[in-house]
Parts: sequence; C-alpha cells; structure tokens
Amino acid sequence: MTSEIMIVSLIFLGISFLVSSILKSKFTKYSKIGLQSGLTGREIAEKMLRENGIYDVTVTSVQGFLSDHYNPVKKTVNLSPEVYNGTSVSAAAVAAHECGHAVQHATQYGPLMFRSKMVPAVQWSSMLVNWILLAGIILLYSTNNPTVLLVGIIIMSVTVLFTIITLPVEFDASKRALAWLERTNITNASEYPKAKDALKWAATTYVVAALAAVVTLIQYIMIFLGSRDR
Repeated sequence: MTSEIMIVSLIFLGISFLVSSILKSKFTKYSKIGLQSGLTGREIAEKMLRENGIYDVTVTSVQGFLSDHYNPVKKTVNLSPEVYNGTSVSAAAVAAHECGHAVQHATQYGPLMFRSKMVPAVQWSSMLVNWILLAGIILLYSTNNPTVLLVGIIIMSVTVLFTIITLPVEFDASKRALAWLERTNITNASEYPKAKDALKWAATTYVVAALAAVVTLIQYIMIFLGSRDR
C-alpha cells in the first residue's frame, strides 16, 4: 500500500507540473496582450476596491512571479511587479481576482472567514504531518501499532479540509473578478475571454491539489483500516 501512495503521489505530481506549466504559458501569452483601456494592475485593483466601497485595503507590489495574494490580516492586495505595473490581460485578471478576495473579506464571505480561522492550525499541522505519518507507518509495520498513524491521519485531515475549503474561495473570487471586469468594460469583448481562460487555469491548480490531498488521505485511511483486520 505504501508503494501505491508513492505511485499516486508521483501521478499527481506530474499532473500538477503539467497544469502549472500550462498556467505559466497562459499568463505569459496573455501578458503580451495589452488592454485597450491601458490601465495597470495597480489602477485596476484600486478601482475595483473603490467601486466595492473598500477604502482600508492597500495595493502593494511584492517580488516573485505569480506571487500575487491578498493578506486579510494586513489588509493588502499584494501584486507581483508584472501585474502591479502591467497593462495586459493577465495583469487585469490577476489584479481583479486578488481584489475579489478583498471583497470576500469585506462582505464576510463564509468560506473565506472559515479558512482564515484554520490558518494557525494548518501551519502547525503542515510542519508535523509528514513526520508523524512516516513514524506511524514504521511503527505499524514494526510493532503492529496503528495509534501514531491514526494521529497522523487526523492531523492530515486538517490540511485536506483546508485545501477543500480553498476551492469555493478561489472560484468565488474569480467569479467576482470576471463579473466586475465585464460589467465595467475594463476588458473588452476580445480581452474578457482571455482573462476568463487565465483564471480558469489558475483555479485548476487548486482542484488538482485538493484531489491529490483527498486521494492520499483515503489511502492512509485504508492502510489504517487494513491494519485492524490483521
């Protein structure tokens, strides 16, 4: 069974690499297509925040490719240099998506608030889970004691739940972003489908991560249940 976990992990690693490669190629492609409006990512983000009645969130620039994110604690929309200064379809899509998270925060969107509360537990569990699962497998096969493995499964369930909750958060942020881009004509009729395509592939990375996490958790549960039948 442990070899099966490794095989499945490698399969999902390959799928994740493929999806990430497609995502990067999409964003690179659309970053070369300038917006007719000529607005930068920063200007788009600030405009979307204002039009949603949000005045306590700051738009900043951070280093790194596709490092864009919203920080609910500091209330900052953090955009990579390519997005912050960019005037492309990619820049518009990413800037609006991250502002979608700010809108979620301002409107107390349930899944986002729940995910935010989970962050401390996830940070703690992510540091320990792999070591505990490894120790659990070793103890299971050396002493036939599944207790540590069960503890690892419980801890892993926290991180898996986090990846699942992330899906509606990301999909909803993109939905809000695309609706606003279309309604305000920030992207015209030819630019909008490209922005939608870029965000679709960004969301796909989260879907793959969630599926991989769920499948891996199920495999560990099967190992635990199998040990009880010995």
